[in-house]
Amino acid sequence: MGAFNAISVEEIMAARTVIRDFITRTPVKPCPSALEIPGTQLFLKFENEQRTGSFKIRGALSKMKSLGAEERARGIVASSAGNHAQGVAFAAKLIGVQANIVMPVNAPIVKIDGTRAYGADVILKGDFYDEAYAHALELEKSRGYIFVHPYQDPKVIAGQGTIGLEILEELPELDSLVVPIGGGGLISGIATAVKALRPSCRVYGVVSDQAPGMMHMAKGLAWNPPARKRIATIAEGIAIKNPSKLMAETYVSRLVDDIVEVTDDEIAQAIVFLLEKGKTVAEGSGAAGLAAVMAGRLRLGAKSCVLLCGGNIDLNIIAKVIERGQRRNHRLARIAVVVDDLPGNLHRLTGVFAEHMSNVLEVYHDRVSPELGLRETRIDFLVETSSDEHIRSLLGALKTIGCRILSPSVA
Repeated sequence: MGAFNAISVEEIMAARTVIRDFITRTPVKPCPSALEIPGTQLFLKFENEQRTGSFKIRGALSKMKSLGAEERARGIVASSAGNHAQGVAFAAKLIGVQANIVMPVNAPIVKIDGTRAYGADVILKGDFYDEAYAHALELEKSRGYIFVHPYQDPKVIAGQGTIGLEILEELPELDSLVVPIGGGGLISGIATAVKALRPSCRVYGVVSDQAPGMMHMAKGLAWNPPARKRIATIAEGIAIKNPSKLMAETYVSRLVDDIVEVTDDEIAQAIVFLLEKGKTVAEGSGAAGLAAVMAGRLRLGAKSCVLLCGGNIDLNIIAKVIERGQRRNHRLARIAVVVDDLPGNLHRLTGVFAEHMSNVLEVYHDRVSPELGLRETRIDFLVETSSDEHIRSLLGALKTIGCRILSPSVA
């Protein structure tokens, strides 16, 4: 796709008229009081409660409603790591268009199954998004499909921008807005709306530290994509290896006030916070904005809103995410000890945990590792704890009864 002019707020308003009867107007609510930021009233926009579980249906529907009868008859093709796939598939089903979706072979199962459930033909191709994208472009040329770009399309950007209109209607005196960045279509549409209607509001972007390309481009810094094929992050929805320079120059560098990066550990902590305190489910990319706020990296002002852009988290990894977040909060600990391999020692150890009100969740014995003596055994415990002080108290008690501590594994 060649150069294009930036969309206007009027185009975003027109997109809302087109899609409003097919989408959910998701709520804006105060952030749970457990997260207190001095001087800031914090709100969350729950786009994880949108139809298909993410914001993507907005842009997909805006694009496909603009197609003529001949274009609809040709069918559409799209590439996605998951949420765009489901948004396009559902939008295509609503208007009676055949959807062909190319997804990486390692896309989350929940997103592959969800896309198929909406009636799309799912094609698994490539180890990462960029390879799926290239194959989708080949299908566009060879089979005549209409390509629905996940972010670099004016109609898609306008659809995503409707989120900005909704937020400002709920919070007209907003001082800052925090939005995750992948390809840039979401933040471009939202920032276009917000800067037109409330120029003083700061718009912040958040990227994964494993995929910081858009941050580098928008700040005018050199960016060389990593040589590795796959970007390993729980925020796969914003893991764009080769971001668009066109998007960076046309929108992001012009409209976004600052961009920061977050780690997987910080994202996991935000997911756990939302589960425990907010009673809501966010996927990695959906929780990235809140992770940046919790890490204290942004100047928010008196009234701020964080977009939770998606909730389609894979159940195969949610247990790992919860454990990582809990360990960071000192709510879980993995403690490995070496003791003499004698009857009754396990009973003595579990007695220590019971005495210190620590619940044992898992126990693993190792008697054959080469670093162990012939009469030694290693025992690994996963235990529930309440604080860093609680963990240290446990370790001290275990040492007192003669345990050799190998790894407290405290985050």
